[in-house]
This record gives sequence, structure tokens and C-alpha cells, in this order.
Amino acid sequence: MLVATGGALGAVLRYLLTNISKLFFVSSIYGTFSANILGSFLIGYFITSNFGNNLPENFIKFFLIIGLLGSFTTFSTFSYEVLDLIYSKKYFTSFAYIFISIFLCLLSAYLGTLLNKY
Repeated sequence: MLVATGGALGAVLRYLLTNISKLFFVSSIYGTFSANILGSFLIGYFITSNFGNNLPENFIKFFLIIGLLGSFTTFSTFSYEVLDLIYSKKYFTSFAYIFISIFLCLLSAYLGTLLNKY
């Protein structure tokens, strides 16, 4: 139940972020990009934080990390967008999107873990 409710909330938040990003950018790539970076940071933060000391471990693990943030971040949409760019013959943009996304998501997760060390 925790995964399902967290997943539903994460999907709605990603949908809202994507629609908000479309107000400023033509492509939905920026919404996915933002969700993945923010979600990666928060996953790193919650995995290493003492935030959950007052919350049950199952709530942190299943609702926040697996449900909400797992649904908020999205590898499937990222994959679809990369393929769409490749099919549109935007090869440089597709490979830049891949490498920048992977680098910034890993960096964001790492920074989220560092935040708890200080």
C-alpha cells in the first residue's frame, strides 16, 4: 500500500513538473530532466539521512524512496525521449541528453548523501 500511494503521488508530481516546464520550454525533455535530477538528489538524501529517525523505516523505504521518488524519476520516459531524438535525427542532442542526465543524476545523488555528512 505504501509503494502504491507513494507511486501515485510521485507520478502526479512528475506530471505537474513536466507541464510546468512546458510553459517555459517547448520540449518535455526539461521536465523529465528536472524530475530525474531532483529525484536523484532526494534519493541520495533520504538514503543517508537521519530524517527517518522519527518515521518507520518501511515508510521511508517503501513510500518515499521506492514509491514516490521511484515514480517521480523516470527511466522509461527518458528512454522514450532519447529514442524520439534519435528518430528525429538529432543525434548530438540525444547523446548530450544521455551523458548530461547520467552525470548530473549521479552527481545529484552524491550531493544528497553529502548533505547529511555536515
